[in-house]
Amino acid sequence: MLPRFKKAMLAVLGASLLFATIAQAETSKPATAVTAQVNRAVLTELPFADTGSFEDARRGFVGALPNGRVMGEEGHVAWDMEPYAFLDADFVPDSVNPSLWRMAQLNAIHGLFEVVEGMYQVRNMDLSNMTIIEGDSGLIVIDPLLTPATARAALELYYQHRSRKPVVAVLYTHNHADHFGGVKGVVNEEDVRAGKVRVYAPEGFMEHAIAENVIAGNAMTRRATYQFGAGLAPGVRGHVDTGLGKALGSGGLSLIAPTDTVPDNATLTIDGIEIEFQMAHGTEAESEMMMYFPQFRVLNTAEITSQQLHNIYTIRGAAIRDASAWSRFIDKVLVRFGDRADILVAQHHWPIWNPEDIRHFLEVQRDLYKHIHDQTVRMMNRGMLPGDIAENLQLPEGLNQEWSARGYYGTVSHNARGVYQRYMGWYDANPANLNPLPPREESRRTIDYMGGEAEVLRKARKDFANGDYRWVASVMRDLVYANPENREARELGADALEQLGYQAEAGTWRSAYLVGAHELRHGVITPKHVGLQPDLMQALETSMFFDAMAVKVDPEKAAGKHLVINWSITDQGEDFRLNLQNATLTHRSGELDEGAHASVSMPRAVLDNILLQRTSFPEAVQAGEIQVEGSVDAFFSLLQMLEQPQANFAIIEPVEK
Repeated sequence: MLPRFKKAMLAVLGASLLFATIAQAETSKPATAVTAQVNRAVLTELPFADTGSFEDARRGFVGALPNGRVMGEEGHVAWDMEPYAFLDADFVPDSVNPSLWRMAQLNAIHGLFEVVEGMYQVRNMDLSNMTIIEGDSGLIVIDPLLTPATARAALELYYQHRSRKPVVAVLYTHNHADHFGGVKGVVNEEDVRAGKVRVYAPEGFMEHAIAENVIAGNAMTRRATYQFGAGLAPGVRGHVDTGLGKALGSGGLSLIAPTDTVPDNATLTIDGIEIEFQMAHGTEAESEMMMYFPQFRVLNTAEITSQQLHNIYTIRGAAIRDASAWSRFIDKVLVRFGDRADILVAQHHWPIWNPEDIRHFLEVQRDLYKHIHDQTVRMMNRGMLPGDIAENLQLPEGLNQEWSARGYYGTVSHNARGVYQRYMGWYDANPANLNPLPPREESRRTIDYMGGEAEVLRKARKDFANGDYRWVASVMRDLVYANPENREARELGADALEQLGYQAEAGTWRSAYLVGAHELRHGVITPKHVGLQPDLMQALETSMFFDAMAVKVDPEKAAGKHLVINWSITDQGEDFRLNLQNATLTHRSGELDEGAHASVSMPRAVLDNILLQRTSFPEAVQAGEIQVEGSVDAFFSLLQMLEQPQANFAIIEPVEK
């Protein structure tokens, strides 16, 4: 039996997805002796005797919902901590990295917590935290979680223990959905429009909140199922944690546009509460702000710091973040607020409760991102390649032994690759890699050179028995790409991925490995689409709609065609000239063409209903909701050239054209 752990107290964007929990635990296999040995070794490498984080995470506990369960308005379970009760065990199972088990236990401590008198946090009732501040006349809510159901339940939990003051202000710290998607669970849009509630956000919030997942949304959403383990059953052989928080809340998203943009590094008084803001744009998020509360002597670092290494590159796919700038912003708050902060909170994880620990924590986080950046660039400038850098870059002992520098969400390995990617792109400068064969063809030839499928399987089974799981996973990837119907290759590849998942310290890596193993064995985890979210679609700029339209053009259907379409949004006074030429769709704002093949006009609400799949372009034309002058056939011809991407495309096997 492994040593006893301190018990935890247990009580993308336009489309929202729900996943039926898969029977993954029933088909999974136990940890091998090699994996058990690897995981036991972790216990001797890290300071598990330091259990201070558990005390910090419990401090100020006020109350919790029974089992942490929240039901959504659609009748589904929006959040539930009961399936994670297995984390209350006194020992670490062989199938979980002990370091990740520790974080999973910490992220199972949920409920309402007092930070100081007048400031509270609801933690682990969704992926992020919701911070509540008691102002002169009402409540200030910071980051209302991912879904209205969890946000509403979090506010009701607060009301069970405090006075029922109205929410008078909402602050979005940054443009990621888990920090704004639940806003309609705490306020309604009518009160915002009437001026009863103010909504504050940093500059650029709306643009980035909408744009991040519009163009590449389908690919990001599919890849997010791997990063977050969507559909994996909670359990010692399944989902245990994301690292950033326990899991994603389930249900639709909401959004209310900000009424106020916070000026750079401004000081504002909101309902009697003075707040000093520190911007950190272009780091963890494109639009992000931290804040300091002088009367509480509390610093809120949003998501710029967390009790772990965050993502410089996120494996669901996103623009590479600037690790050097990230480090500089942490140093800025250290200089500006380090001597004035008695408590540090963030919008994930638990607080730091004394000034000395705050300064140490900020120094560790600052140096963590800078070290990965600088050492990656140093090795890059020596000519080392991303894989070499990822394998050789290690944190110095002063960082490696810090719990807040461990890779539960980001990892040194994939973050180093991200830094390289930011500077150098995908090409490693070796001409042999400038124009390689496509993956499936390369895999077929590789397997042939290695002696054929049977010989490769024979060798791989031997390597698997020796615990060489990384190599086996790599070889089986090639074999599955060469022949997706090879059942033995799929099973052995799944076995290798599974053991890698059991060994992973990062919740994201564990999820990716285990989802990959499941899909090799059973096929793609199929999401149930809740549909596009009205608030996000209505906030979509019309020009973004045309950008999203352009990336769906099928060049074979558009070959040789030249179309000019005028497009007017009548109630908003917007005009656009669309030009299809060379199988490419472009548009110009504020311009119409007298010689257009067709001129299309509609109110914005009709376009929104089409985006929300409540109607279609042909139905709207027939109903007279869309007026078309000129060639109706030209308009429909353009629409017929658009491809609808498959939501559950293959990842661990080749995608058929």
